[in-house]
Amino acid sequence: MSNRPLTAAGRLVPLLRAGLIAGIVIAAAAYPLVALTGLGAKATAHAVEQKTRVLKTAMPAETSYVYAPDGKTVLTMFYEEYRQYTKLSDMSPNILQAIVAAEDNRFYQHHGVDPKGVARAFVSNARSGGSQGASTLTMQYVRMALRDSATTPKEVQEATQQTSLRKVKEMRMALDLEKEISKDQILERYLNSAYFGHRAYGIYAASEIFFSKTPKNLTPVEAATLAGLVKSPSEYDPADSDQKEATGRRNYVLDRMSQLGYLSPDSATAAKSEPIRLKLTTPPHDCAAVSEKYNSWGFACDYLKNWWSAQPAFGANRLERMDKLRRGGYRIVLSLDPKIQAAAEKNVGTKEATGSPFANGIVVSEPGTGRVKAMAVNRTYSLDLAENPPSSNPEAGPKVKANYPNTVAPLLGGGDLAGYQAGSTFKMFPMLAALDSGMTLSTSFNAPYRYRSEVYDGWAPSNASGAMTGQQTMWSGFGKSVNTYFVWLEEKVGADRAVRLAEQLGLRWRTDVDRDHASPDKAKKWGAFTLGVSDATPLEMANAYAAIAADGRYCEAIPVQAIMNRDGTPATYATPGGIHREVAKPRCRQVVSADAARAATDAARCPTGDTPARGSCGGWSTADSVRGTVGRPVAGKTGTTDSTRSAWFVGYTPELAAASFISDPDNPFNAVGDGQSQIPIAAVAETLRDGLKGTPTRQFTPPSDAIVG
Repeated sequence: MSNRPLTAAGRLVPLLRAGLIAGIVIAAAAYPLVALTGLGAKATAHAVEQKTRVLKTAMPAETSYVYAPDGKTVLTMFYEEYRQYTKLSDMSPNILQAIVAAEDNRFYQHHGVDPKGVARAFVSNARSGGSQGASTLTMQYVRMALRDSATTPKEVQEATQQTSLRKVKEMRMALDLEKEISKDQILERYLNSAYFGHRAYGIYAASEIFFSKTPKNLTPVEAATLAGLVKSPSEYDPADSDQKEATGRRNYVLDRMSQLGYLSPDSATAAKSEPIRLKLTTPPHDCAAVSEKYNSWGFACDYLKNWWSAQPAFGANRLERMDKLRRGGYRIVLSLDPKIQAAAEKNVGTKEATGSPFANGIVVSEPGTGRVKAMAVNRTYSLDLAENPPSSNPEAGPKVKANYPNTVAPLLGGGDLAGYQAGSTFKMFPMLAALDSGMTLSTSFNAPYRYRSEVYDGWAPSNASGAMTGQQTMWSGFGKSVNTYFVWLEEKVGADRAVRLAEQLGLRWRTDVDRDHASPDKAKKWGAFTLGVSDATPLEMANAYAAIAADGRYCEAIPVQAIMNRDGTPATYATPGGIHREVAKPRCRQVVSADAARAATDAARCPTGDTPARGSCGGWSTADSVRGTVGRPVAGKTGTTDSTRSAWFVGYTPELAAASFISDPDNPFNAVGDGQSQIPIAAVAETLRDGLKGTPTRQFTPPSDAIVG
């Protein structure tokens, strides 16, 4: 597929294409065969030759499938036209015979254009003033292929308009195409392109939607029913209540199959006496169609869509990329780990009710790959907001629905929501920047209860407790979350350096206020950055901390473990150097030195109640239950905001990093309260414990003597 950007007109192509497919009966007036010479040859030769070459390789739109990590369980599909390309060898002979009988009984005798058919139609039309068609299967396929490969509204219209010139071009291309590919190839492509109604494009979709079976198993009655639909899917719809028109058309096809020797007269008679027995299936489409069993996976599916729309490998802009997703026939395997996902669902679902205005969510990322292993929140993924109460935001108005219990909002990240103030979890960024700049873990400061910063124009933050006052190092300052120590440390390393490091670790500023503070000319004065006044998402925070667990190697967050093209090859993209790499492969880069990351991890063991390899945590910490719950080496950081409007915990082991929050997404001023601050801590600790159960315990690598100080 072309990667050229879609113009404004090009954006209308999918809609126009769908309208023409559904609304145009494939029929055309017949013309004398002599039209293939003279005007036709002179006016169309060059254009026809070019388009015929395109038709040799043209493939119809195909459904993209999203699978669970086993690569077999279908979670949902994306399609503009529901279709799965099927080889002729995987179709029942009944459907091959039925479509020839219904649409072109001389298919195997002519060479793309049927002279007898053209003559018959011409005489009939001349006598009656009608518009009897003479399109062969090959000519119909040419028309469908030109329509499906169109990239502009003009090309779509040219492929289907009822004009003499279009008919002549179509005949010429049909003749040329039959010189290039075999009858079986044409029949296979036709059956994969034809529209059968009920959003069924191609014989695989038609077999599944109408009879819940594959084309391989179609009976003569079923094949004749489907073949009869191509002429007019609406008129001959077998799902119509009385089935009168569908049965009449089916019987016509059965009679034609008998006349051509495909069925014996007795078999045809018996088949015509049978009723049409449907077993209708509605194929899932988009993330809202994920089954109830996998409902929570809908949030990961939604993240997949947002991630896909940002990948240049799939097009030059969002519209083109989404068009590829819906037409490209990809096989996409999510990166979620069922065991970890189940643990995440359980541990947020039992902490805060689905019907609570407070969202408790968690994201788990894999250090060293960036692959998302779990995404869960105490919400039902659904478009149906009818039973949701009014929003808790007093400024929203009574008609605005809350985001609970049902929502499709990207509460966990990966979309356009800004996120939530992350509090002291941001202390990791100035500490890591300081360590990477050459400062040591032993860097000491006598932190007062309140500290007046001359660097930040007299700003005077205070600690949460008087017990934090006194001499602190990075170990104890981080373990107790001493605000005044970290404001002082941020002064030493530079707030702008901490901001830029956070960006390198994947954080993005989505509000006007955050973007303004993070700008190059103001970041140096953003003293409150270390206290987490900026919004962030659980996806960002889990992935940022995962980089620290991976010895400073940051990997972009990625929701997939494999993406295969329709031909079974891995989807790739070209690097600036011209090297082709798989889209689903991790994309990593070293952001800080391994020693700096190991030192940050050593300090980050203090908040969790774990024991660092080198220093002292100072006697107490903010989440000292975590180590006992996880049962293996663990690091992390708590975070709360003013009035506990949101509470966070980000924790990690060498294998996994998890970020959990609790907040009201509708009303950020709705305080969750201090009593709720333990919920994210427990969600992360229990998810790490359950997700890693049965796996070998790994140790963190201690920092070097030089960085300990």
